[in-house]
Amino acid sequence: MLFQRAADIPLKVEEGSADLGISGLDRYLELRTEAGDSMLVMEDLGFGRCELVIGVPDSWVDVTSMDDLADLSIELRELGKELRIATKYPRLLQRHLFRHGVNYFSIVQSSGTLEAAPAMGFADVIADITSSGVTMRENRLKPVGGGTILASQACLIGNKRLLALEQSAVEQTESLLEHVEAYLRARDFFSITANIRGDSPEEIAANVTRRPEVSGLKGPTISKVYADNLGTWYAVTMVVPRDKLLVAVDHIRRIGGGSITVLQAHYVFQDQCEAYQDLLHELGK
Repeated sequence: MLFQRAADIPLKVEEGSADLGISGLDRYLELRTEAGDSMLVMEDLGFGRCELVIGVPDSWVDVTSMDDLADLSIELRELGKELRIATKYPRLLQRHLFRHGVNYFSIVQSSGTLEAAPAMGFADVIADITSSGVTMRENRLKPVGGGTILASQACLIGNKRLLALEQSAVEQTESLLEHVEAYLRARDFFSITANIRGDSPEEIAANVTRRPEVSGLKGPTISKVYADNLGTWYAVTMVVPRDKLLVAVDHIRRIGGGSITVLQAHYVFQDQCEAYQDLLHELGK
């Protein structure tokens, strides 16, 4: 386990100093070596969400889109000037600009705070990471239409050369991927348990499955409740999607259920780990 600066992690994985690394997708795509040994193992770890965007001064009222920025770059070139853009992501920025017809510009690389660059006069425009947009607004900057270069988040990267050679590393990676994938999937599910009166498990199952979308991943689990002099009751457990929780509760009540308890699922494992299968395919195994 190595703790490194964010900018160093993709390089350490690329050079083989580490088998795996947790980095921002923006950093990985900017710093990776084309046709190198690094690879994306899991693109979204569910945290660190942000966007790489192009921001221009609020005072540029006529510049609201990438087309406007392209026109401005031509106008500046005709005056013998260049559109100056400050960024920490020159590769990603350049590709985005060319893709949107902005062909005349110069990139000002900076490792410091970029939002102040236009006010300080060493750049006209910035391209930087933002999560809420507050810092950009505080510095009197605005995003332009079509100026979102990348939606980023934390990702898991790996060195495919090392993983292909070391079976033990692949096995440990499988354990990690199983836990991460099941944990991320579980955020969208709740486990519901309720007591429902009925004559048989089959009757209860028929009533519950009248709404298939809230009857569980494979169907409900039903077991008898041993209660004295209270009739025949069954405990019914099902796992339902987060957005169907209240629908499921309402359905249970309608078929005579009560004593409903709801728990957040911690892990939801599928028949196989999709991320691990993708890794094996990438490694040719």
